Amino acid sequence: MGSRLLWKILAVNVPLLVLVLALVWLTVDTLAASYFSELMTRYHISPDETHQMFLDAVHRYLVWTVAGALTLAVGLSFLLTRRMLRPLSEVAEMTGKVAAGDYKARVPVRGADEVAGLAEAFNRMADSLEQVESLRKSLVADVAHELRTPLTSVRGYLEALADGVLPPEKSTFDMLQNEVQRLVKLSDDLLELARADAARAYLRLEPVDLKALTGQALGLHEARFRDKGIAVHTKFAQEARSATADPDKLLQALGNLVENAWRYTPGGGSLDIQAEAVPEGVRLSFTNDAEPIEESDLPLLFERFYRPDKSRSRQQGGAGIGLSVVKELLEAHGGRVQASQTNGRLSIHLTLPR
Repeated sequence: MGSRLLWKILAVNVPLLVLVLALVWLTVDTLAASYFSELMTRYHISPDETHQMFLDAVHRYLVWTVAGALTLAVGLSFLLTRRMLRPLSEVAEMTGKVAAGDYKARVPVRGADEVAGLAEAFNRMADSLEQVESLRKSLVADVAHELRTPLTSVRGYLEALADGVLPPEKSTFDMLQNEVQRLVKLSDDLLELARADAARAYLRLEPVDLKALTGQALGLHEARFRDKGIAVHTKFAQEARSATADPDKLLQALGNLVENAWRYTPGGGSLDIQAEAVPEGVRLSFTNDAEPIEESDLPLLFERFYRPDKSRSRQQGGAGIGLSVVKELLEAHGGRVQASQTNGRLSIHLTLPR
């Protein structure tokens, strides 16, 4: 492909030189030859033989001049065009490697022209593909790990029941039901995460009342907070009560944050929800009592299947998908989510555009 393109670019020079030769040739034949004949006649010299000699000499020099110019133009164009096409050939080669699954392939960036810009764009695309592939592999491994524990437990108990090692008692079936419910919850979480990933294409943006939506999310978990003795306090600045969002998707994100706060706040603790206006829009913060988390782990709270306490059981800690869904939904709205901690309290900050 590169060679064909090279010859096509070189071929552009040939018609131009042929056109120049034709124009000069016609000019000599129609104008210069006429002036020459007039001069010969003025000085009483027979123009026939001399006129033909003049034309032959001019034509001969024109042919040699054009041949030399064509050779020089094609030679220089060949060198310059080949140098220009070399990065394109490298991009084509690296594209083939990426298509074959080698996401570490990169194109050398030389200079600062359009071809270098193409190489930089390709490298950014390769970086994104490598990151997506890494996330895909991690997701598959995490899902397999999450499914293995309950499936192994269910299989073990079913084999024991089939062999008569365990009696078919209610407690055994209750345990099996709990494991099945864990599997159902995991599948629901994965479906919720997939829908959050695709949220950008299905957003129905409109002005929403943040205070009302937050109150609705809190109402769904009111009994749970009451049973654990968790005090809930809300404070919404007047200028921070509304934002532009999809009410259903935002309610889903708020519900996940409220559930996360209920799950990890110790009994007798408190949850503070505060909204304030910021230059980017509205900032909504969920702050609750929580166990200390390493500072390096804070950005990882929004990664799929991540849990800061590795020893906590899945029944108590969940699968680690809720905050990932919040992140996807906020970024779909053009917002962002961050985490911070101060004096034994964890804060999740949502920033939404107005």
